Amino acid sequence: MHQTPAHSLPQSLILVIFGGSGDLTKRKLIPSLYQLFKQGKLPERFAVLALGRTDYTDETYRPHLDESLQRYLAEGEYDASLAEQFLSGVHYLSMDPSEVADYPKLKESLARLDERIANPGNYIYYLSTPPSLYGVVPQHLAEVGLNKEEMVGTDGETQAIRRIVIEKPFGYNLASALELNEIYRSAFHEHQLYRIDHFLGKETVQDIMALRFANGIFEPLWNRNYIERVEITAVENMGIESRGGFYDQTGALRDMVQNHLAQLVALTAMEPPVQFNADLFRNEVVKVYQSFRPMTKEEIRGSVVRGQYTESQWKGEHHRAYREEDKIPADSRTETFVAMKLFVDNWRWQGVPFYIRTGKMMPTKVTEIVVHFKPTPHRMFTTIDGETIPNQLIIRIQPNEGISLKFAAKVPGSGFEVKRVSMNFTYDQLGGIASGDAYSRLLEDCMLGDPTLFTRSDAVEMSWRFFDPILSSWQEEDFPLYGYPAGTWGPKQSDTIIDREHSWTNPCRNLTNSELYCEL
Repeated sequence: MHQTPAHSLPQSLILVIFGGSGDLTKRKLIPSLYQLFKQGKLPERFAVLALGRTDYTDETYRPHLDESLQRYLAEGEYDASLAEQFLSGVHYLSMDPSEVADYPKLKESLARLDERIANPGNYIYYLSTPPSLYGVVPQHLAEVGLNKEEMVGTDGETQAIRRIVIEKPFGYNLASALELNEIYRSAFHEHQLYRIDHFLGKETVQDIMALRFANGIFEPLWNRNYIERVEITAVENMGIESRGGFYDQTGALRDMVQNHLAQLVALTAMEPPVQFNADLFRNEVVKVYQSFRPMTKEEIRGSVVRGQYTESQWKGEHHRAYREEDKIPADSRTETFVAMKLFVDNWRWQGVPFYIRTGKMMPTKVTEIVVHFKPTPHRMFTTIDGETIPNQLIIRIQPNEGISLKFAAKVPGSGFEVKRVSMNFTYDQLGGIASGDAYSRLLEDCMLGDPTLFTRSDAVEMSWRFFDPILSSWQEEDFPLYGYPAGTWGPKQSDTIIDREHSWTNPCRNLTNSELYCEL
């Protein structure tokens, strides 16, 4: 029996998008697929079958997507003739993905498309749906046999590709994540599952590994002997927009911390894999999650702060409180901000605190990792105000993507006053980062059969084992939820989890000139 070789693009493929009329499809998936089409990175014979409850036809759906391409592609990337060619391969089927009775209709539509593009049953299913459908769709696909990588052709040597891409959050807590994993195991094999975290598709996230493992100057210092603390910040300067119904059931911890920020901690803290392949890389990620120090209820109260934005006047505009947003209950206790201190209990990181935080309606939109190195053992030089200047390495993931190394240098003139200076690198020096890069990269990887940047089931479970007790603590009525005015850096109580002599690094939108001016 011969399977499609790993990391090879099939000659033909149908991408089935559940939730084809939804926001993620028009903002991210279709523009990213268009980019791959433009770059010649799609299979030779390729089609998209979008599914949704909205009553579109192929002819009415395509203009809708064309508008999305013009709106969401970066300036200069839209080409009308290319868009027309690309969209001619996009089809729509009106169906209810929650109803098993509609799935024979899906199977028939796929059979017709197979015949049209000479596709031997190669399908990738993308769940761009509410999380409530994540456990339903795989079971319904299995009911009509659309889950099996069956043998096709007369030679008995080719196996049809059947993969399924699941958006986060994967589960609402540990119990639901374990239940979901069981559902998927009953319908698919692990190698067919692609749990997507779009943060891992960002070039700057992947470059954390290159920075650490391709440079001999960093690896000897990357441990508890030289690093004092690590900060990871991922914040946005907007509210929940039109996602009120989804967000109030999810909250910041499920939406950002359990997946995105945990992944960034893992990439920062992981050991180098023996070789860079999917299994060995993902093994090291799981080891970091296994090393997260569990917290008691008292430790959670002292190390985790949650907040919710309140109304404010910011940048000359009135911003309403979270509880005043559409579809949000007036007594909602859903967090829009989380800050926490955690420890990675292993040989490399013992005793080094990792401070992570995320929030809505912050002063700017930024994601970055700040590695704070220990000060020199003998403090010979200080600044004019008598302070020392420990070194910092800032890895900026968005925006103004790049790396900044901050160190002390002597101020010209008499005396020995020193000041902080920066050595900067930005990714536009390598030719820029393509629009839609994260989803394009991950969609391409899924088509190639490369699961490296997708989350494995054991990683999901280990992550939830750490974060689930925090969610349980929040169920208690007396666990505080602090308000913070929209446009600020979160509740003041988040300062209390950092050791007294330190404070949070509040990043600027610009990376390279932050010592001179701060653009928010």
